[in-house]
Amino acid sequence: MTLKKLKSFLLSHLGAIEEYPWGPSPMVIKVGGKIFAIVGLESKPNTISVKCDPEDAIIQRGLYSVIQPGYHLNKEHWNTVTLDKTIPDEVVYQLINESYILVSKKLTKNTKGELAIIDN
Repeated sequence: MTLKKLKSFLLSHLGAIEEYPWGPSPMVIKVGGKIFAIVGLESKPNTISVKCDPEDAIIQRGLYSVIQPGYHLNKEHWNTVTLDKTIPDEVVYQLINESYILVSKKLTKNTKGELAIIDN
């Protein structure tokens, strides 16, 4: 997956914004002020960290060797994925979508209204 394709998909989520709070890397993607993805731009291949359900996180790590506990994150709630050719793009998209849903569900009703986010 190219960085351009990844960035486009991340920013296609309702209310998603791109920030660089710690310098030129990593790229942080937020919704309603909350992080749902962190893209490591300095590593080759790139990595992405996504929020996940703790039980799903364990299963995902067992399915793909490129999915590891979140790097410098809460290892129960975050996975870091190395974006090499061993993981299908569709799986990465699914992980991003799940992260976005988990984070957006926790937003206040007011913030969801401002961003036009409908609860799932």
